[in-house]
Amino acid sequence: MSDSLPAGLNPAQREAVLYLGGPCLVLAGAGSGKTRVITQKIAYLLRECGYMGRNIVALTFTNKAAREMDERVKTLVDRKLAKGLTISTFHALGVRFLREEARHAGLKPQFSILDADDAMGIIQELLATTDKGWLRTVQTTISLWKNALLDPDGAAAAASTKAEIEAARVYRSYAATLAAYQAVDFDDLIRIPALLLEHNEEVRTRWQNRVRYLLVDEYQDTNVCQYRLVQLLTGDRAMFTAVGDDDQAIYAWRGATIENLAKLTTDYPGLKLIKLEQNYRSVQRILAAANKVIEKNPKLFEKKLWSDLGVGEPIVITPMDGEEAEAESIAMRISAARFERQGQWKDYAILYRSNHQARILEQALRNLKIPYTIAGGQSFFDKAEIRDILAYLRLIANDQDDPAFIRAATTPRRGIGQGTLQTLGQYAAERQIPLFEAVFEQGVDALLQPRQLESLRTFAQFIQRMQWRAGRGAPDGSKPASAEPAGVLLDDLLGAIQYERHLYDMFDEKPAQTRWQNVLELTGWLKRKADEDGMTLFELVQHVALVTMLERGEEEEPDAVKLSTLHASKGLEYPHVYMAGVEEGLLPHLGKDDEEGDPARAAESLAIRIEEERRLMYVGITRAQRSLNLSWCRKRRRAREDLVREPSRFIEEMGLGDAKFPEDEATRAMSPKERLGMLKALLNKGG
Repeated sequence: MSDSLPAGLNPAQREAVLYLGGPCLVLAGAGSGKTRVITQKIAYLLRECGYMGRNIVALTFTNKAAREMDERVKTLVDRKLAKGLTISTFHALGVRFLREEARHAGLKPQFSILDADDAMGIIQELLATTDKGWLRTVQTTISLWKNALLDPDGAAAAASTKAEIEAARVYRSYAATLAAYQAVDFDDLIRIPALLLEHNEEVRTRWQNRVRYLLVDEYQDTNVCQYRLVQLLTGDRAMFTAVGDDDQAIYAWRGATIENLAKLTTDYPGLKLIKLEQNYRSVQRILAAANKVIEKNPKLFEKKLWSDLGVGEPIVITPMDGEEAEAESIAMRISAARFERQGQWKDYAILYRSNHQARILEQALRNLKIPYTIAGGQSFFDKAEIRDILAYLRLIANDQDDPAFIRAATTPRRGIGQGTLQTLGQYAAERQIPLFEAVFEQGVDALLQPRQLESLRTFAQFIQRMQWRAGRGAPDGSKPASAEPAGVLLDDLLGAIQYERHLYDMFDEKPAQTRWQNVLELTGWLKRKADEDGMTLFELVQHVALVTMLERGEEEEPDAVKLSTLHASKGLEYPHVYMAGVEEGLLPHLGKDDEEGDPARAAESLAIRIEEERRLMYVGITRAQRSLNLSWCRKRRRAREDLVREPSRFIEEMGLGDAKFPEDEATRAMSPKERLGMLKALLNKGG
C-alpha cells in the first residue's frame, strides 16, 4: 500500500506519513519538509487507508499555511476523493463549529464575530479611558485568560496584582456585554467549542464521529485551549499527528505554551515520536551555528539539524559604531552583493528584533534606491478609518451584521453609547433578532430613554434610506425603480456622516489628512470597480470580501528586499539574511524586571525569557539558505540617549571559529567585484 508514496521522501518523512498506530508527534526541525509530510499523509489516508475527506481535519495557524496545504493536496489526490476535507486554521474551524452548534452554545445562528478593534472599543467604553497602553494590557490579559480556559470567576481567583484585579473586573463586564450582543471575539472561536465539547456529550460524540483523523501543524504554538480542543476532538481513539518543533516556540507572549509538546508524552503514553532532522533549506555552516545556539537551552527532545547542501560561506559578523552606520552598511552590502551575484532583490532579507529598528533601515534602503517591503505591516484594510467606512457599507448591504451596526452607530459619535447598545443587545438576544431590527420594535421603547431611542432610530432610518437608494425594498414591500450608481451613494454617505470633519476633530491635522486620503483611496477604488464591472452597491460590498486576494499580490512576491521582525519571519526563507542589532538588551530583549516580585521568581522569569529569545535567534539563523550576516552596534540611541552596547551572548554561543569579522567600513572585506557594486550603489545614491 505504501508503494504509491513518492520516492523523494526520506526515511523519517516516510515513517511519519505511514504511521497510523495511534497518536504521533513529528518533531520537525526548521526546513525539514513538514508541510510535505502533512500533505502526503492526507493523500495517504485518502488513497490507501479508506478515509473519507469529510472525516479528515488538518489545522494550522495562518490562512497562508492552510492555502498552501490545500493547494498541495489538490495536486496529490482527485478532487472527488478529497471532497469534504477540512484544511483550515483553528479559528476557521471554530467559526464552522459555532455556526453548526449555535443553539447548544446559546447563540443565535447569525451571531457576530468581533475582531480586535471591535473588542478594544468595548473595553475602552468599560474602562472609560483613552490610555492606549492600559487598554492593550487589559485586552491582552483577558485574551491570555481565555486562552487558558479561565472564565471571569477563574480570572478573579487567579488575579494577584492590582492590574490583574482590575482586568478581571473588566473581563466580567466584557463577557456580559458580548453575551448581550450575541457576539464572540477571536479567542471565543476556540474557547467556546472547547467548553461545549467538554460539557455536552451529544455535541462531543457528534464531532468525534466526524473527525476520524486530525493533523495539527506548528503544535509548539498551541495554547491550553487549543490543546484541549485537540484532545476533545480526537477522544479516546487519539488518531492524530501533531507536527511541531520545541526549538521554534517563540509565542509565549500570546499564550502559546511549549509545555504542550511535553504534555503529549504524559497524556498519551503510547505516543510515537518521529524526528525530522534533515534540513533542505540551509548550508551546513548555518545549521551548525543554529545547533550550537539552541543546545544551550534545556531540551524537551534531542534533535540536531544537518544538510547535504554543502558547507557554505563563513558567517559574517560586523560591529558598527551606531545604528545609522549599521543600516548604511547593510544597505551597501546588499546592493554590492546583488550586483556581484546578478540576483534579485527578493533574495535578501533584513531581520531585526523590534519594530523600532525598521525606520532607520528603511531610510538607508531608500537612500540607495533599493526596493523593499515590510513583513507584517498593517494591512490597508485593517486601518481604523477604512474599517469605519466598510462597516457602513456592510450594514447597508446586510442589516443583520451586528458588529457593523455597533461600529457604524458609534462612529462618528452621535449620542449612542455603550449602555444604550448593551440594553438594545439584551433585548435583541431575548427576541433572537438583529440589533437593527430591534431598534424599530415597540418593546424596546420602555427600556430606553426618549433621547436614546431618537438617536438609534435616526441612525437606523438613515441606513434604510441608503438601502432604498441602493435598490433594496422597504419593509412595506415597495421597491425603487432603479438603484442609484454606487459612486454617488459613496460620496453622499461620506458627506452625510461628516466623516472628514470627524477625523479632524479626533486627530491632529497631519494624521487626520493621512486618514482622509486613505478613505478617498478606498472610495476611489470602489468607484472604479463599480464603473468597470457595472456593480450596484450591494454587489460591490459582496466583492469587497475578495479584497484580501489583492493583498496577497496575486501570490507573487515583488522583487524587493524584505524587512521583517524575527517573529514575522517564522516559516519563511531567504537565500541571504542580514540580522541587525544582535546585541545585549535588544537580542536578547530582556524586558522589564519585576522589582516588587520575589527575587527567585524574577530570576526564573528571566531565565525563561532568555530561553525564548534564544529560540528566536535560532529561528532567525535558520531563515538563511546560503549566507548569513550579523551586525551589532557599540552604541545605540534610545530616548535621546546613546547607550553603550555589547555583542549578544548568542554570537559567542554560535561557536563561529571560522567567522569573518570585517572592520567597520563596509568595503574592507569586499572582493574587487563587490567594490565595483559598492561604487555603483554610491552613484545611485547621488543620482
